Amino acid sequence: MKIERNYLVLLIITCAAIFFVNLGSLPVNIMEARNFITAREMLTDGNWLLTTINGEPRYQKPPLPTWLTAFSAAIFGIKSVWALRLPAAIMSLILVLISYKFAQKLTSEKLYSFISSLVMATSFYIVASARDGQWDIYTHGFMMLCIYMLYHFFIENLTRHSVGNHKYRNALLAGLFFGFSFLSKGPVSFYALLLPFLISFGIVYKFRDIKSRWLPLLLFIVVAAIVSSWWHWYTLTFDPVAIEITKKETTNWISYEIKPFYYYWSFFTQSGVWTIPAFVALLYPYLKNRVFNKKAYLFTFLWTIFSVVLLSLIPEKKSRYLLPVLIPMALNTGFYIEYLFRRFKELTDKKETIPVYFNFGLIALIGIIFPIGGYIFLKDGLEGNWLWFVLLSITLLIIGVFMFRNLFRRKISNVFYLTIAFIVTVIWFGLPLSNAITNNPEYKSYSELNAFGKTEGLSIYEFSDMTPELIWDYGEKMTILKEDNNVIIPEESKFGVMVSENNLENFNNTFADYHKELVERYDMNPKGSDSRTHKNRLYRDLFIVSKK
Repeated sequence: MKIERNYLVLLIITCAAIFFVNLGSLPVNIMEARNFITAREMLTDGNWLLTTINGEPRYQKPPLPTWLTAFSAAIFGIKSVWALRLPAAIMSLILVLISYKFAQKLTSEKLYSFISSLVMATSFYIVASARDGQWDIYTHGFMMLCIYMLYHFFIENLTRHSVGNHKYRNALLAGLFFGFSFLSKGPVSFYALLLPFLISFGIVYKFRDIKSRWLPLLLFIVVAAIVSSWWHWYTLTFDPVAIEITKKETTNWISYEIKPFYYYWSFFTQSGVWTIPAFVALLYPYLKNRVFNKKAYLFTFLWTIFSVVLLSLIPEKKSRYLLPVLIPMALNTGFYIEYLFRRFKELTDKKETIPVYFNFGLIALIGIIFPIGGYIFLKDGLEGNWLWFVLLSITLLIIGVFMFRNLFRRKISNVFYLTIAFIVTVIWFGLPLSNAITNNPEYKSYSELNAFGKTEGLSIYEFSDMTPELIWDYGEKMTILKEDNNVIIPEESKFGVMVSENNLENFNNTFADYHKELVERYDMNPKGSDSRTHKNRLYRDLFIVSKK
């Protein structure tokens, strides 16, 4: 059976290898902890609509991804990090597969669709989001499903690729997926992914025969509005606190994490190993006469550029907000790599060949020198991790050698697929080595604190400043004694209080008339106190407080 008949199967296998393997190997980060706590309180407290974090209202983010995470946790276990990240991995798989189908509909070229989808699946921030319990991948995954249905809606009966009369079906599904995207992270994906798509589609393909589509288009708008807004209406109606939370979240767009307009203009570096191909693919004057489909290439180019421009207009900027740009950029990069597949053996101009040799030669070189360089960097933490290190070293070395061999022979398709294998190898054998760089002899988990409190029959309180990672690891809600200028004094004659270093003086003043005994430090930093990455927010001192 020819390989082109198995592109979809190969894509699923590759995505499974990248998104699902070792899914629970990395520690839970601050954004994940917030989301996982909310999912846990859905299951333990029934807070499915009026969502909470550590018992307090949390309406900053809509609940759909949290629901999916809670369902997975209910099936596989609330303490399983793999289970909590599983829905994000599934959503990432859906994103890549629907992008493959979209690219195929756009160009009728399966090889290009396969290439661009593999680029997407292995782009740095796509991989990071697929393996992380944050909500960005959900909003953009659902919006890509919406875009796919809208594309069908706009081209139906206009091209040889569209037959039948499914305008209402496509409009209905597009509206549902739009609503699901909004229920994942509000209007983010509408602004950063759908709006630039509509602008680019209008410029390149035009909205033809739109008069015959106004009624199903109205259906799309109505369904999208209802699905998007019902939860926000519910929270605003049944909890007055939601109004203030909504105002604060909206204000953050113009007053929080302010960066200059040009902050995002190194966006192509977020694609990781595809940085140079992604940059070259954005050189429109160079590539426009080399691609197999000029119109589709112009469309993906404009989609990428408009996405970056619109994001740049928002004062609040974070690198992870570039995730939606990587979707059209992968489709755009696919045109360049497909061109290399066809023509690289014939190229004689060094200006065209040097970027290719440099990009893939650098990846190959990293593979070859890793056994030595990796040992030098990781030697202090390799005890108990030697098997993973040896497997990673041997596999990367072999891949590096074969990449150089195929580069010299100008077999660029083999080099491309070996690059995919490089990424898979790092996921399979490299992620378990994360333990090798975790070296904190004073590490003590908050889950141990929970067990200590129950064993001693003590209530444990946080003095101030909730840290999501600590509360998540603790396993249940923890009452915070001091918020703003209000301080709660526990009624028990003896209790435990967790105190951060910056709150120590305030704690001593608050409990000046109590006996205080420092018992233990609970430090969840991956590296010890001598490391510059050691964070105050990730450790607390446990004091046993009792009345004199």
